[in-house]
Amino acid sequence: MSSEDLRALMEADRWHERLAGQRATLLERVELARVEGDLRERLGALRAAEARLEPLARAYDEASAESSRLRERRDRMASRLEASRDARESAALAGELDQVRDALAAAEDRELEALVEVEPATEAAAALRREAQPLAARRAELIAEVAALESSLDEELAAQHARREAAAARVEGPLRARYEAALTRAGGAGAAQVLEGRCDGCRIALSPLDLDRWRHAADGAYPECPSCGRLLLP
Repeated sequence: MSSEDLRALMEADRWHERLAGQRATLLERVELARVEGDLRERLGALRAAEARLEPLARAYDEASAESSRLRERRDRMASRLEASRDARESAALAGELDQVRDALAAAEDRELEALVEVEPATEAAAALRREAQPLAARRAELIAEVAALESSLDEELAAQHARREAAAARVEGPLRARYEAALTRAGGAGAAQVLEGRCDGCRIALSPLDLDRWRHAADGAYPECPSCGRLLLP
């Protein structure tokens, strides 16, 4: 069997590892995680802002409703007073109208005070929503991009796996078993080349004795790297 068959299996496994690594480290997925983190922070801030806003808004609504009720009562009493022709009734209405006006003035003061507090709280919550909108849109874009890239890479991985199986089928049984055992131990690929005196799988330099053993190995012997256990190709 040619060492090229073993080399082809090694290259197939290395390509598979690169593709799997690329799929696991997509820049779009990294950005998606950052965007989702930012969105979670803004969501927490928005919930806190809405929690502060809720009692302020309720107080404003209550003050506004009370002011509206008193204005309607004032207007009704003013109309009755204007239409009254009885002096005693007019005096009573005038006194009651003064009380209603005083109550209305106090209610409008409370309404204004509540408005002064509710407006900045409302704007703070609205600002957080505005900040979240482009992040939410970007998140949707990234989810679609990641899905498309993963689908494309999954197709490449499937094709590469088929090539890998075809390459493995050309390697004889005992040698393939040694290769698969080395692959399980070292990961990535079960074989490596020697470049400038180093195993290019683990990047560790071979000792002079190991280099000599590798150079003089019989055809098909494939000594193992003493550091990572990969089969060293001639």
